[in-house]
Amino acid sequence: MAKSKAKKRREKLTREGKMNPEVKRSPFTTTDMRTRMTKTKKDHLYQFKQKNHQSLDGNDGSFYFIY
Repeated sequence: MAKSKAKKRREKLTREGKMNPEVKRSPFTTTDMRTRMTKTKKDHLYQFKQKNHQSLDGNDGSFYFIY
């Protein structure tokens, strides 16, 4: 795999005895700072609030009327 221009530049700086810019990077650049939570019961209920899904027993709230 080829090296990027930036990586070549960093390696050249270290060879010449100068400081590598990677050293100045924040330690938080590699960490994932997002919090992950499972959905609550209310979130699950709200997800299907407006949708007309059929239930397991076949009672989906609709009816058929013959006159």
